[in-house]
Formats: sequence, structure tokens, C-alpha cells
Amino acid sequence: MTAKEDLPVQMLSPGGSLGETGNAAFKSGFVTLIGRPNSGKSTLLNHLLGEKVSIVSNKPQTTRHKILGIHTQAAGQIIFADTPGVHKPGYELNRRMMRAVYDALEGIDLLLAMVDATTSFGSGDRYLLELIKQRGLPTLLLLNKIDLLAKARLLPLIDFYSRQFQFAEIIPVSALKGDNLDLLLEQILKYLPTGPAYFPDSQFTDSPERFLAAEMVREKVVRHTEQELPYSTIVVLKRFEEDEEASTVRIYCDICVERESQRKIVIGRQGQKLKTIGAAARKDIERLLGKPVYLDLFVKVRAKWRDDPRFLDRELEAR
Repeated sequence: MTAKEDLPVQMLSPGGSLGETGNAAFKSGFVTLIGRPNSGKSTLLNHLLGEKVSIVSNKPQTTRHKILGIHTQAAGQIIFADTPGVHKPGYELNRRMMRAVYDALEGIDLLLAMVDATTSFGSGDRYLLELIKQRGLPTLLLLNKIDLLAKARLLPLIDFYSRQFQFAEIIPVSALKGDNLDLLLEQILKYLPTGPAYFPDSQFTDSPERFLAAEMVREKVVRHTEQELPYSTIVVLKRFEEDEEASTVRIYCDICVERESQRKIVIGRQGQKLKTIGAAARKDIERLLGKPVYLDLFVKVRAKWRDDPRFLDRELEAR
């Protein structure tokens, strides 16, 4: 995540003009979201921003990068970082994902730890708590998916977590339904320092459009292959061509899998699954870019790409 010291000396006011904000009480700061895989971090960030900056699926380990999200209101600017789910890494890809988590914990003002309130406390939750304790940062605990939780279970759950760590606040939320998200924003601002905005109020992420486009394709691959391809797919954007005269964008992507059998799954019978993936991804990309998109998808086999440092350096880290 962009650290404060990496930003220009002249920072932007909430209106987008250079200089100090006129609101002496204006708050601004960096907030990192962490949690176990599938706890709902990306859904929360997208809901708070009102924009899709982080892809979502019901499969764990969907998020592979730090994703920056910027929320600006009259009272302040919150710079969020969504992170990969906290897990014990196996492949080189997973080790890089956990490095992204650790990197996102540096130079921040507040930590948001999210847990799925509908699941039982287990070893993964203990691993997450140990990470929180090691950092010693002001931390808000978010109990997510309360829309699926019986009311009688909520207070005992709050009591349980309050005995595990001295959280600054424990806030029950529903990232999907939006329950208590206004309260969450109020509480976040309460813990941020006063200061100017770092970004124009119209900006909601620092991710380039080509990165977001590739992620939208990957989301549709994950969604439409159900349980068949949980982690073994990466989307490599090869070309992103803007035609200013025609006001269109042509995007060419490789969908890389590890085995020939997986390539057949993505393509589907007579290419129908790949067509479905492409049509769904194109709609999201056109909504993002605000113009017609030609999307060309090609499925390739790249054996053991998750453990190939050179491939990951070239294709994953460069995005």
C-alpha cells in the first residue's frame, strides 16, 4: 500500500485542489482490512466505496493483491487496503500473497480485522489473532454476516472476542446487506488523525484500468467454473488498446491454467463456458470504462505457474 512518506509533499484537499483543507477537523489516514479467506473483506470494501475495486467470489483466496480503495466524505478521507485472506502459505503464489498482507500492515493508522460470525472459532482464527497481537495496532473487530446469525448468538460472540484481545471497538456488520456500515465509517474516522486529503474526492482506487479489467475476467472464471478450478487460474492481460476515434477499447487476455483438463473446463463444450465468461466480464469492464469493449480471451496451459517465481515476477507483480 502507498505509505504516507511516499506521497507528494503537496497533498490534495477534498475538493481536489492543491493545498490544505479548510476543515480543521478533517480526518485522513490509512486503514488495512485483514481476515481469513472468505470472511467478506472485498464485499465490504466494494460496498463502502460504491464501486467494484476488488473481485468477489464464494471461494477462498480470491484476492491475491493489496487493493487500494479511497472513501472521501465531508468529515474525512479513508484510504483502505483490501488484502489476501490470512492463511498458512504453501505455493510460492501463497507466500507472495502473505507478503502482501504483511506489507499492508506497515505505516498504517488503523487495522480492521474481519471474521465470519457464522463460522466456529478455529485454528485459522487463532492464527489471525496472533498476527493482530504481534502488530499491536489500534484494531476494530468486525463481526461480519450478522444477517445470517441468530440474534441470541451475537452477544456471546462479542463477549468471547472481547476476552481474546483488547479491540478498540467490536462492530457487528453485514458487508453484503450494508448493516452498520455508516456506524463503521464513523468509528474509523474517530481513530484517524486530522489532516488533509491524499487523493481527489472523485478517485476511488489507485489500481490501473488494465489491472481491474484482468481481475474482472478472473472473477468470472472463478464464478463460472464452480469448484473445478479453485486456485489454479491466472489472467494475464496482453494488450489494452484504446481507440479514441471509435471510443472503444480492445482487450486481449490469456487465461492460464496448470493442466490440459483445466483448459477444457474453462472452454466448455463447444466453447460455451468461455463465451459465458467473456460476456459477463465484458459487461463489468464496460461499466468500469464507460465505453464499448471488445474482449478477446485465449486459454493456455502453464504448468506449475503458482510455484514459478520468474512467471510470477513477470506476470503477477507487474500488474
